[in-house]
Amino acid sequence: MVPYQALTMLGHTVHVVCPNKKAGDQIATAIHDFEGHQTYTEKPGHNYTLNANFSDVVPDAYDAIILPGGRAPEYLRLNPRVIEIIKQFAAKNKPIAAICHGIQLLTAADVVRGKKCTSYCAVGPEITLAGGKYVEVPVDQAIADGNLITSPAWPSHPALLAKLLQAMG
Repeated sequence: MVPYQALTMLGHTVHVVCPNKKAGDQIATAIHDFEGHQTYTEKPGHNYTLNANFSDVVPDAYDAIILPGGRAPEYLRLNPRVIEIIKQFAAKNKPIAAICHGIQLLTAADVVRGKKCTSYCAVGPEITLAGGKYVEVPVDQAIADGNLITSPAWPSHPALLAKLLQAMG
């Protein structure tokens, strides 16, 4: 929700989509937090209303893509169309931002090879196995390597969005 709100406030048109869903459908979100446990905690978030149809996504019509974190990427990476969209963005060197577990979509699309990336620490081994270089950064930071902008968790929204806007020109 934060990237949608921030980019919309800046005048960008932002489409929020989900496979097998259409504009007007709602998706559940989760809030992950760091409360001193060995990993994050998860609480129910807001129901979020989609504003575009996944079936209508044409990568050439977009300047950039933002991939969500949380548990969604674990499932989204199983959708061949999601992977194809990411590969099309990568092939055209368009900015791709991924937060937290969103890196799982990039590793599944085989676009991290040779790139420095970050993510939630538990997903770091996937970056390495996919041929990327995992870089550990503070939870409120982001890194960019070419068209890929990655960050470890929601506290990095400002840093991730700043690097995304820079990549978008």
